[in-house]
Amino acid sequence: MFRLSRMVYLRARHFLLMGALGALVVYLCKDYIDEKSIHLHIDVRKDKSQMKPPTRTGSYVCQQNMSAANIPDFSSLPVGIQDFLYYQHCRHFPMLLDLPDKCGGPEKSAEIFLLLVIKSSPVNYDRREVLRKTWAKERLHNGAWIQRIFISGTTDSGHEKQRLNKLLELEQREYNDILQWDFSDSFYNLTLKQVLFLEWMERNCPKVHFLMNGDDDVFVNTDNMIEYLQGLKGNDGSQHLYSGHVIQNEGPVRTPGSKYFIPVQVQESDLYTPYCGGGGFLLSGYSALVLYNMSKTIPLHPIDDVYMGMCLLKAGLGPVSHMGVKTKGMPPVPSKNRDEFDPCYYKDILLVHRFLPIQMYLMWNRVRDPNLKCGL
Repeated sequence: MFRLSRMVYLRARHFLLMGALGALVVYLCKDYIDEKSIHLHIDVRKDKSQMKPPTRTGSYVCQQNMSAANIPDFSSLPVGIQDFLYYQHCRHFPMLLDLPDKCGGPEKSAEIFLLLVIKSSPVNYDRREVLRKTWAKERLHNGAWIQRIFISGTTDSGHEKQRLNKLLELEQREYNDILQWDFSDSFYNLTLKQVLFLEWMERNCPKVHFLMNGDDDVFVNTDNMIEYLQGLKGNDGSQHLYSGHVIQNEGPVRTPGSKYFIPVQVQESDLYTPYCGGGGFLLSGYSALVLYNMSKTIPLHPIDDVYMGMCLLKAGLGPVSHMGVKTKGMPPVPSKNRDEFDPCYYKDILLVHRFLPIQMYLMWNRVRDPNLKCGL
């Protein structure tokens, strides 16, 4: 009897020890084990460059689409295009900085007349600071509330990435105006940034009347923009509006060295659908939500403004040109003796692309100077 009890005791202790050991192994390896499968993620390239790692959101891992390598002449494509094709399907990324109460909740978002949605890379601290003090200042103008959001990914790696993320975190504590996701903030990922924002907007700010979507190096006369939008007949944001500098009858750049290079492996057609230049354009809240719903059925395109046009065209909607939006910059001044940054050239426009921070600060204060006098 004693011998039998001793045997049962020893076996029980053995199973307990094995169970504890197994639990320890699972705990130590939890960051390497997917709930459904185990992946050995190995990438080999001729140029030995490092691929972007899979991106994890909760238990979801976005794996690289290995079949992309079977596309004709794939190995001859630039690394940026290869990466885009490998991860084109990935639309779920961890959110590092959120603003769930920015609009006061879905219902109260109707109180925001114009939401400024500004694309900004983490390193562009000086641009964000100037915008907060000038045209992107959150305020009430002509009875209309203006609110501001910067949208960003991440840049660099290691300690530098950590430092830049910390910078945005500090800005967030002070200004409460940044959305950040954990994806590479590169040129070909601007479309992803737009789609992620639209998803966030549908959840948190669905009743905003209008949006200005633009870069952090544009000069915007938000006073003029409010007055233009308030003057629209029969459209309080509940009807279609997609307005800016309309680009049409243009197609993909096929020159490999160009920033805008799009090979036939990405788009076979030699013609883009009409779209507004991505430096800055206006959207109604209605059109922003239509755009997001259409994006669910259209594969991402590397050029973000082109993709906006594609999505709205599928909904049977198109862009409208506004002569006050200058995403290709202002035309040359009529005389070499005149200052190209004369505020009289800028006081009546809505938006101009490519301003340095110092130029932005000066221009904002000069065009709003009550003593400014301009000729015909």
